[in-house]
Amino acid sequence: MKLLVLGGTHHVGRAIVEVALERGDEVTTLNRGLSRPPAPGVRALIADRTEPGALGAALGQQEWDAVLDTWAWAPRVVREAARLLADRAGHYGYVSSRGVHRWPWPPGADEHAPLVEADPGSDDSIDYATAKRGAELAVLESFGERALLARAGMILGPYEDVGRIPWWLRRLERGGRVLAPGPAEARLQYLDARDLAAWMLRSAELGRGGAYTVTGHPEAITVEQLLQTMLEVTGFKTDLVWAPADLLTREGLALGAELGLRLPDGTAPPGMHDAVTGAAFAAGLTIRPLRDTLADTWAWLQAEGDPTPRPDTPSTDSWLDADAERRVLNQL
Repeated sequence: MKLLVLGGTHHVGRAIVEVALERGDEVTTLNRGLSRPPAPGVRALIADRTEPGALGAALGQQEWDAVLDTWAWAPRVVREAARLLADRAGHYGYVSSRGVHRWPWPPGADEHAPLVEADPGSDDSIDYATAKRGAELAVLESFGERALLARAGMILGPYEDVGRIPWWLRRLERGGRVLAPGPAEARLQYLDARDLAAWMLRSAELGRGGAYTVTGHPEAITVEQLLQTMLEVTGFKTDLVWAPADLLTREGLALGAELGLRLPDGTAPPGMHDAVTGAAFAAGLTIRPLRDTLADTWAWLQAEGDPTPRPDTPSTDSWLDADAERRVLNQL
């Protein structure tokens, strides 16, 4: 398959490029060329999509079988790409988010849950939910049934630049008594970026369109299983000390928010980890074992060091600092 990846250097985009190359696809990437050099075997186009005319100049008159796009900011940037490529690509896959659904998410939500209002021509990058939904609408304008909207949940795996698993691995690496967000039996739903990439590439090959909730099985693991598996794959020697949510809230700590376990006020968000994903699994989605995701993430961190956090994500300093951790541990 002749593939154009808009992005391709971070997290899901990098996973898409690597999985596509493993499949034997002919891969072209388009990005600013600032973060990292292109992967071997990739044809790299350089352009800043936010600059008027830059995207069209870089694309020229080339054609592709499919386009995959990971853009997460102003929808009008996606609209420009979709319009330019409507007659030169057979498929447009957009990495969207469950965030496009209107808050609060209902328990057991699927693709039909209510959506936020959004403008496909907006230049606003501040509101993540409306930016993602606006981008969906922009893709649909030009590609219609040839558009695939992958509404992802919590995405883990190598190259993660949100700070969830890399932060936790580094904290466990330091050892000692480690404060953990209770309750230990709280359930989590997640997806490895490489599994998302493989599913989107196969969908592009099949010409599959439509909107899908793309994440793992509902409430697949507990937070205790997540952290214990990290300890098992790394060999770190630490003691997990579970703190109830109300104690973390009283101490002004957001620990647990990074995993979608709680909101800043300490309440458990509805519908976060129990999304209905039957449609995606019926369409061929597969999920690798948690152990593989965590082991590969740790191997990547050891090889390349900590990633630069995305500018649109909260600082990990708000989750926990050393003084706050000691203060809470002394109460447990």
